Amino acid sequence: MSNPAMQPRLEGVILEELVELTLADVCRACTTHAESIIELVDEGIITPLGDAPQRWVFTGVHLRRARVVLRLQSDLGVNRAGAALAVQLLEEIDALRTRLRALEDR
Repeated sequence: MSNPAMQPRLEGVILEELVELTLADVCRACTTHAESIIELVDEGIITPLGDAPQRWVFTGVHLRRARVVLRLQSDLGVNRAGAALAVQLLEEIDALRTRLRALEDR
């Protein structure tokens, strides 16, 4: 099966974008208090749907982002702004790698 046309094609759905989480779900997954997540929302680091914390709806992408920021803060002592910048740069790197793989597959 060295011929690329003969190899099976893998397809999938990105669940991170389809999952709906509440503030309580995100707090549990991040093992933190609601105040920490609310601060991330206030800073614009994560942007849930909904007009109040009780009605916020988060996705898996928000959860991943919150976990990385909180981990950078607790493990490395990075301030919130620095952690937000690091997450943004990591996401850009992931997007560029995805584009590069797509170009290599052509």
